[in-house]
Amino acid sequence: MLRIGSIVLRVGDLDRQTDFWEAALGYVRRGEGDSDDFVLLRPKDGVGPNLSLDCHRSTLEIPPRIHLDLYTEDQAGEVERLVALGATEVHWDKRPPDADYVILADPEGNRFCVVDVG
Repeated sequence: MLRIGSIVLRVGDLDRQTDFWEAALGYVRRGEGDSDDFVLLRPKDGVGPNLSLDCHRSTLEIPPRIHLDLYTEDQAGEVERLVALGATEVHWDKRPPDADYVILADPEGNRFCVVDVG
């Protein structure tokens, strides 16, 4: 049986992206095994997939082939917090008016959705 162990994001500025995603998700660095071009972030409680950051220049594809859906019961509060950390809101003209998600981009433009599960 397989399970997702880590989702890998390609990033240009490893330090900046590590700071953003640590604060955004409340994850911590694994520590051992990290290098100048790779960091693995893990949930503090060990439950859920890791987020790995691979410092490797790549072209940002819009729309992205893959993105993260982050679930919350406080969508407005989380969107405000993430924007304060450096995320930007992405406006999409095909987003339905009753959508349960808000599209954001991290400081390097990697998109993710904040989904209201409340």
